[in-house]
Amino acid sequence: MPRRSGLIGALVALFVLLLGVSANAAAHTARSAAAADCRVLAPGASAAAERAVAAACEQVAAGVWYSWGGGHGPQPGASYGQVDPTDPASEHDPERRGFDCSGLVRYAYARAAGSDVLNGSADTQYYTHRAAGRFAAGEGLAPLLPGDLLAWGTSSHLHHIAIYLGAGRMVEAKQSGTRLMVSDVRLDGDYHGALRVNTGPVTGHVFQTWGTGVWTKAAPSVSAARVYAFPGPTTIRVACQKHAETVTSDGYTNDAWSYLPDYQAWVTNIYIKGAAWLEAVPTCAS
Repeated sequence: MPRRSGLIGALVALFVLLLGVSANAAAHTARSAAAADCRVLAPGASAAAERAVAAACEQVAAGVWYSWGGGHGPQPGASYGQVDPTDPASEHDPERRGFDCSGLVRYAYARAAGSDVLNGSADTQYYTHRAAGRFAAGEGLAPLLPGDLLAWGTSSHLHHIAIYLGAGRMVEAKQSGTRLMVSDVRLDGDYHGALRVNTGPVTGHVFQTWGTGVWTKAAPSVSAARVYAFPGPTTIRVACQKHAETVTSDGYTNDAWSYLPDYQAWVTNIYIKGAAWLEAVPTCAS
């Protein structure tokens, strides 16, 4: 009886081992299929955009995990994540080196540009002063090229960002408990729009803001609708400025407002570093 029990135990152990090998093989096959699908799927993208796609797809091929907060270390690259208090599936993220959605975008474009051009959250990346073009949600996918960034959320808070591949597909770090993946673009729900990234020299009038929680407005008025709040000092591009409502804040009074094309919004010049009336910036036509 002991010899028979030992034989049964050995067979069970072998069966479990074979199941593990089979599961690993299946997972490897799935990752290989995902990697094969992760590539530039349409013509017309810049060389830098194609490099960004390639960098993101390398991480897909490697089977890298989504990890909440991952990719936001001192340098671009996979890092251990954190527990997202709103998502029970993130309990293992502190044990997983990976990327969240904006961490992956940061890494891909750092590889493409050779410098850390898109550090920050999905909000910061979408509203970057490095935008070469912007596309509203209503325009759909027709004007997009591989490497363009797709964003979901509202003008005051974007919660997800991904990289377009072409042909209606995208590469993304989607959610805790999953690996980086290729998905169909989701144009329903709260899809917000897309942008094309300029990895070269920035054109236009570029300034820095100061302060925290500074709201941009739909019109040059304190009572106008809020658009987006700068969480801290932010690099912005100013198109023009005008005299409008007088504002007193933080010990300063000024009636000058600047229009920010990347936000399609206005901000009082009080919170822009520089003279009260910005040098070299033209007056808005109306």
